[in-house]
Amino acid sequence: MEHLEISTEVERLDVDRIHRFLSEESYWARGRTREMTQQAIDNSICFGAYLGRQQVGFARVVSDQTTFAWLADVFILVEYRGQGYGKALVAAVLDHPELQGLRWLLATKDAHGLYAQNGFAPVPPERFMERRTPQPL
Repeated sequence: MEHLEISTEVERLDVDRIHRFLSEESYWARGRTREMTQQAIDNSICFGAYLGRQQVGFARVVSDQTTFAWLADVFILVEYRGQGYGKALVAAVLDHPELQGLRWLLATKDAHGLYAQNGFAPVPPERFMERRTPQPL
């Protein structure tokens, strides 16, 4: 595995690359606007995964940094998958010193194995409720 660097430096994030992946390739954020992507980044703790100067992955955390954290928008670019980078990215997020002692939640359709390696377990669906509101135009 080539050396992967994980950074929370917002100025290093390639927002165009993040937005392109989320809005065009992900199943969970398809169609998200560039403005929504930027606002989500601005209001979250973000982690970029880098090989040299190239960003190959991303994750963001929505948290009060006291009791709760939601892990969101985690991805490794397709051409870099299968090399342990996703596992390293999630581990770095969970090890971040400002995010300790929290209750973590996330939603995934296809990465249960990755998250189980980091201590995540299924939660009975009847415990959760959801309210969706339309996005402003």
